[in-house]
Parts: sequence; structure tokens; C-alpha cells
Amino acid sequence: MSKPTRPKRDLRPALVFLGGDLLAVSIPLEREMVILGRALEADVRINDTKASRQHAQIETVYDEKTKETTYVLTDLESKNGTLLNGHKIAQETLQNGDKISIGEHILRFELLDEIDREYQHQIRRLLSHDDLTGLLSSRSFFSELRREAARAKVENRPFCVLMMDVDHFKKVNDTYGHLTGSKTLEELGFCIMQCLRSGDVAARFGGEEFAAFLLDADLSQAMVAAERIRELIEENDFSILKQGRHSKTHRITISIGIASFPNDSHDPIELVEMADSALYRAKREGRNRVCVYQDAPSEESKRTHPVRRSA
Repeated sequence: MSKPTRPKRDLRPALVFLGGDLLAVSIPLEREMVILGRALEADVRINDTKASRQHAQIETVYDEKTKETTYVLTDLESKNGTLLNGHKIAQETLQNGDKISIGEHILRFELLDEIDREYQHQIRRLLSHDDLTGLLSSRSFFSELRREAARAKVENRPFCVLMMDVDHFKKVNDTYGHLTGSKTLEELGFCIMQCLRSGDVAARFGGEEFAAFLLDADLSQAMVAAERIRELIEENDFSILKQGRHSKTHRITISIGIASFPNDSHDPIELVEMADSALYRAKREGRNRVCVYQDAPSEESKRTHPVRRSA
């Protein structure tokens, strides 16, 4: 008696980053020709000074006779070369599990079925998001911000950075306990996401500090969004938990600082520092308010403050 034939797995090619800001990111190879390199227009962008603008390519080749598909890696005469499993190559056919080195980055070529793809997605989410709020981690936020800043420079598009800090958050923990404090942070993350548009990015920096950047938004649009966040949080009833159950509610407020690209700076890290400087001023001036870096006094606008982590 013959064994039943197993259904054929739907295997699709992908590249998985094994380090750097994009650790565990799985990029599907959906085109017949995929360019890897440092250029913004590259299909797989590798933000690495040792990578050439167009460094290498992966071509999908289908053989009509054998009905088999192969994937061919070709170095595009890059300055520092393309390594496959530690050896410099000009052109090689990829095998499942092969490791491609471009500059300081290593990518693994994989053939993934539906379960593998979902697993990679979950791993990436665990590594890049804050467990409590579901927002991006600070590391992932900076990675996304650097990419957006590079894109905005090329396409001449504005965007704004918001730094946010909950006012007197220590009182929440001291008055209601850390269980309520954690629930409050979770609900804060939800409030912030409610006020942002699709495509905007928000993160929890740690503790009670949050950040966001707003795509294709000028300063006036960012001020409207920031005020919307501030008002929603001021008016929201946050849960008080006792023995794991919802009981009464409490109120909190938030202070927000804004910096804009390109008016304030072209450098993404400096923009965060400038937004943090505006946030620091909002705290000084009484909390529960939105401050803009451009409105700072001249002596303050000439300097920036290190990114804060305190309430």
C-alpha cells in the first residue's frame, strides 16, 4: 500500500537580518530581481557605510524544463565585495540557510512556509515592541526615525518629532500601587495611538516617557496632534486596579515637546534632543502643556539638552 502524498509546502524566499537595527526582520523576495545596497531606492536597503549603493542582486530563475526555481546571488562590482558563507563571490546559486555578508550586516537566505513566516513576524514583534504598551521600543524608534529622515531629505518632505512625559507619574505608583501604574502606561499607549494617523510611529522610551514622529506633517499639524493627545489624556479615566480587578478611576496629565524637520534640524538624533528640550520647558512652565522648540528663548534654542528619562 503506497503512502499518501504529502501536500506541497508553499515555500517563499526571504532574507532575514541576523544583526543590527533590523535584527530578525524578514524581507520577502517578491520580485524577480531584488537589489541589495545602501541606496534609498534599493529593494533591500542596508544602512552600512561599507555597503555600496547597489551592492548585490538576487535573481529568481525558473527552469521550464525541470520546473524548478533557483535564486542567484550576484555581486554588482561592489567596493568591498559580497560574501556568501564567509567566501567572497561573483555569482552563486543560493541554498536554504546560506548567509550573505554585506559590510557589517549578515542576512540569511531562507525558504519560509506560512508557519515560518508567522514565526518570524512574532519574533520581530517581540524584539522591536514594548511588551506593556505594544508601541515600538526606543531602539526600534530610532531605527525607523533614521530611515524616515533619510527619505524625507531625498523627497523634501516635512515631519515632526514629539517627546512626551507623564506628569507626576510617581504619585500614581505611590498612591495606587505598581499594578495600577503598569495598567496606566498600557492605557496611555492606547490613547497616544488613537490620536495618530496610519503611518505615524509611536514608542515607549522607558518608564513614563513616550515619543512619536508624524509623517508628512508640518509644525502646525504636529501641534494639533499633540494637543489632541494632551486633551485626550487629561480627560481620560484611567483604571485603578485592586487585586487584579478594575475599581475606581484616576486622572493624569502629560507634557509634550515638538521639533520639526527640516526647520529645526536635519539630524534625527538632534531632533529628538530638541523635542526633549521643548518637553523640559513644558515641565518648567507648569506641565500639562505642549511646547515647541522654535518658540524657545534665543539662548535656549542655541543648545539642546540630553534626552531625559526622569518625570
